[in-house]
Amino acid sequence: MSEHSVFPVSSEAAENAWCDEAGYFKLYEQSIADPEAFWGDQGKRLHWFKPYSQVKDVSFGPGDVHIKWFADGTTNACYNCIDRHLPAKKDDTAIIWEGDNPSEHKHISYGELFEHVCRLANALKARGVGKGDRVTIYMPMIPEAAYAMLACARIGAIHSVVFGGFSPDALAGRIQDCESNCVITADEGLRGGRKIPLKANTDAALKSCPGVKTVFVVRRTGGSINWEDGRDVWYHEACSAVSADCPAEPLEAETPLFILYTSGSTGKPKGVLHTTGGYMVFTAMTHQYVFDYHDSDVYWCTADVGWVTGHSYIVYGPLANGATTLMFEGVPNYPDASRFWQVCDKHKVTIFYTAPTAIRALMREGDEPVKRAKRSSLRLLGSVGEPINPEAWMWYYNVVGDGRCPIVDTWWQTETGGILITPLPGATPLKPGSATRPFFGVRPVIVDAEGKHLEGAAAGNLCIADSWPGQMRTVYGDHERFIQTYFSNYPGKYFTGDGCRRDADGYYWITGRVDDVINVSGHRMGTAEVESALVAHEKVAESAVVGYPHNIKGQGIYAYVTLNADEEPSDDLRKELVQWVRKEIGPIASPDL
Repeated sequence: MSEHSVFPVSSEAAENAWCDEAGYFKLYEQSIADPEAFWGDQGKRLHWFKPYSQVKDVSFGPGDVHIKWFADGTTNACYNCIDRHLPAKKDDTAIIWEGDNPSEHKHISYGELFEHVCRLANALKARGVGKGDRVTIYMPMIPEAAYAMLACARIGAIHSVVFGGFSPDALAGRIQDCESNCVITADEGLRGGRKIPLKANTDAALKSCPGVKTVFVVRRTGGSINWEDGRDVWYHEACSAVSADCPAEPLEAETPLFILYTSGSTGKPKGVLHTTGGYMVFTAMTHQYVFDYHDSDVYWCTADVGWVTGHSYIVYGPLANGATTLMFEGVPNYPDASRFWQVCDKHKVTIFYTAPTAIRALMREGDEPVKRAKRSSLRLLGSVGEPINPEAWMWYYNVVGDGRCPIVDTWWQTETGGILITPLPGATPLKPGSATRPFFGVRPVIVDAEGKHLEGAAAGNLCIADSWPGQMRTVYGDHERFIQTYFSNYPGKYFTGDGCRRDADGYYWITGRVDDVINVSGHRMGTAEVESALVAHEKVAESAVVGYPHNIKGQGIYAYVTLNADEEPSDDLRKELVQWVRKEIGPIASPDL
């Protein structure tokens, strides 16, 4: 597959989309020439209790690194996702929930979402949780996970969602780092027919987290769990005991909205901090333009809310736009490899956003599971998490999309808050494997190892030359680490940590990480984090971890281990070390070789 394969924009897409190619270039040029005017105008897509007069206050250093957008305005993320839609959309579906078992599903209207969120917000307040407090959410993919995020946003508490596949030790480390006083979890999760012991994991984590005073527990499976009186509270009981009236708190635009931990090139995960106003403007705008969202669409992002994709493109972006967003509890191959496409038929999904890892795994199962479903409702496909190889792109385009659905191959990061480089369906001719062009207001630059700007067709390190509203503001509790990680290699620019090449047409091709971070199934894993887990084992003296090409995951984890002097290598010990890493971090970090 050559990079010269170009798939032109269909006349139908260009006609019906929010933006055609001429419109893209015009808006992009405006956004770069006068970012204050451009974003000042886009900020109006939110409801503001007090309108902003300042738009952008940013310095990338050297020395002073600060990022503020719309700083003197007050708003509320939850209000923008729910309250303002109620007059026109009270009875419209906000969330379609599809359970792990295909027999389970429900539609939650904007009116119902409002009541669920207000009740939980009051239940949090009744337990002493307030503005600025950190609330850890460790949940399966059930509607209550979204309610929990939105309830925190409503009262000004800062949520920290921890992926339900992480181990008790990984959960404890994240609770300790942000000093959470409250955890919201479930008795058990369900994934591919298997139960995940979330409450038991939480109990184990909290042995080393004395600051947690409250644990809300959602009854998902009814499985037996341990209970600590005074600390543990049934979610449904707490919510039914309070009023459904909870006005949204007006918050300054730079009020923290959430912390989300991501792997760094040093061992300890970083707490990426996002704030309210700029993040909401950016996720709402990118969701509208990148996915060409219109009122009649049913939009499905298959991510978990434990990752940034779930925050920005299951919850905040879609709901800010009054969309119908689908949440899926299960996995792509349960009960069988046709599940994704059966769900698309069942709920008449029009926009589908998933990861290359899932695409490659399903491609391996052949075309038949796809062809078993009609997929006639689909009109747009998306890819996220890692670069998609051209072979998988072509299969996605021809087999899943029947050669009629544009693919938006999106590049962005936990740190960026939203999509930075992407096609727009009505504006961008597609090249399989390329993230194509920058989104509005985004100024990518390619530099060599010395920081020299490379013009035209070039390959090097990808930096962003100026801020955008969705950008992270700091590493929670460690601004110096923020500066060192992102602004010290190439002063005055945000360094993404990714390698990149730009072709003669100005299209960007992401080539992968250039730091000590590997991308496993679309999830970043610091090699130092896995190495730290291995050397914590009593039989291991030293370890080195690298990524290697993996047909399904993109990259696998290859661990080299030096044992202590009196230890002998064996297959049993290899299995023991894999299990050890699973316990320390979670299954996602399991070494493959």
